Amino acid sequence: MTMQFNCTGTLVLGRVCLSIICLLSAGLTQRLIADDEYAISIAADRDSAIYETGGDASFQITVTKNGEPVDEGTISYAFDDFLNPTESNALPKGDLQLGNEPTQVTFKGTKPGFIRCQVTFQPVEGKPTKAVAGIGFSPTEIKPSLPVPDDFDQYWADQKRQLSEVPREAKVTPVDFADESIACYDVQVPCLGRAPVSGYFSKPQDAAPKSLPAILWVHGAGVRSSSLGNAVQGARAGMLSLDINAHGLPNGEPASFYAEKSSGELKNYRQAGRENRDTIYFRGMFLRLIRAIDFLTDQPEWNGHEVIVIGHSQGGGQALAAGGLDERVTMIAAGVPAICDHSGAVVGRVNGWPKLVPNQPDGTPEPDALLASRYVDAVNFASRCRAQAIMSVGFVDSTCPPSSCYAAYNALRGPKSIINEPAMGHAAPEHIKQAFFEKVLEHANRRSPALAK
Repeated sequence: MTMQFNCTGTLVLGRVCLSIICLLSAGLTQRLIADDEYAISIAADRDSAIYETGGDASFQITVTKNGEPVDEGTISYAFDDFLNPTESNALPKGDLQLGNEPTQVTFKGTKPGFIRCQVTFQPVEGKPTKAVAGIGFSPTEIKPSLPVPDDFDQYWADQKRQLSEVPREAKVTPVDFADESIACYDVQVPCLGRAPVSGYFSKPQDAAPKSLPAILWVHGAGVRSSSLGNAVQGARAGMLSLDINAHGLPNGEPASFYAEKSSGELKNYRQAGRENRDTIYFRGMFLRLIRAIDFLTDQPEWNGHEVIVIGHSQGGGQALAAGGLDERVTMIAAGVPAICDHSGAVVGRVNGWPKLVPNQPDGTPEPDALLASRYVDAVNFASRCRAQAIMSVGFVDSTCPPSSCYAAYNALRGPKSIINEPAMGHAAPEHIKQAFFEKVLEHANRRSPALAK
């Protein structure tokens, strides 16, 4: 089993102090075990798996069977940059003979970014066994792929003005909950566009006016009800806690209701309206964030200070957007954030999820989608965000590639930290959720010493 530990370092870039929290794997080993009990271990030669541009990164590769080293046979290795498949790119690849000592491969990084090494072992009998590991080169030097549009702030100021003209008349319906110390409600709040804010809201019973911080939970990709469990978790920690679903759908419906929406009108919501900034789907999703914060800050128990937004994947992208759109947000927690760096391919990087910008037959980005995507790019919102931030990134994440996450992280303008996971793909494991919530409580506790630990 791979042991994990925390290490904290500090980097100073200009005037910004970056507290980087690295969750490192001992030996940084990722293991994939096939049915025949062969396993491949790929270990970077430094614990952080982070190197300076121009430096060499080495991997030690070992193959075992039933836990014992395999010293005969051939392994195939291939490096890739997330953008091009291993079989078609010009990055190093080849075959190596196993021996008594671990096999080593080396890669020299020529620019800031991330590289994966995939290794395959084909035994004489049985299925091939594969493993993959990731490394980063000067990730804190990754820049936005395109500048923020000149009228970005003006555009979103106008959207917020239009939203402000929609009455904030929430429909609040009590929801039964076994713990009588927590009050729970279904909340529907009118918003600009077709869908309201739809969520579950929880708070401690009998809280004093102006006594509680607020937290907004936002969802990853997919179609589902809001989570009463998330709302209750925040309330039990002494906060006004609202969990909203991403689409303004009714809550608590049968699973078949959400499945029908997912296969029907919301099947391709990720790309819906992508040719125009006014019709692109994420515009409405982001406006609902502002209206959800309106609801939280309208509560008489809000302390007038802390507003926290937390989410993973698509929810991480929403957290970044909320932090850039709404100055009331004081902290964001964004796990493996999506909706970042839609234009990465313009500078030779892979685009972030959901790959909003298609290519034309000549391989160039479709211009209308490229332009529209810049108004909903979480990298651009990050550049407006001065809230405290914590993020996570997986070095082998092909859904929300690490370069897209770091493009957003580097743009953040407030105090920030990042959890680097060299062996992780697209995931929100419990230790990251716990680390995020500890940071949330620490932030909320600034003015509320009695907040739950």
